[in-house]
Amino acid sequence: MRETVYLLLIWLGVTSALAFVLFGWDKLLAKAHRRRIPEAALLGCALMGGSAGGLLGMAVFHHKTRKPLFRFALPLGLCAQAALLVWAALRGAGLNDYIM
Repeated sequence: MRETVYLLLIWLGVTSALAFVLFGWDKLLAKAHRRRIPEAALLGCALMGGSAGGLLGMAVFHHKTRKPLFRFALPLGLCAQAALLVWAALRGAGLNDYIM
């Protein structure tokens, strides 16, 4: 079961890095008055596992910080992703018998 936790950590890390880059790239495009990355793509990447990178990108690049959807969806996504990671770790450690 450890493999599941490691694969989940890799997935969360890769999607977080991608979300961070997308937020930075979109901010750069916005400053250059170029065609932007759709908000659905930014949110989708963040909610598919990259909420940590999305939140970091919002903070570092000061991007999408006024959008209520981003301000609320990304922290909720991060909580859900953290809960999934904790669940996978507890299940892999054999602690599931004590919890359920």
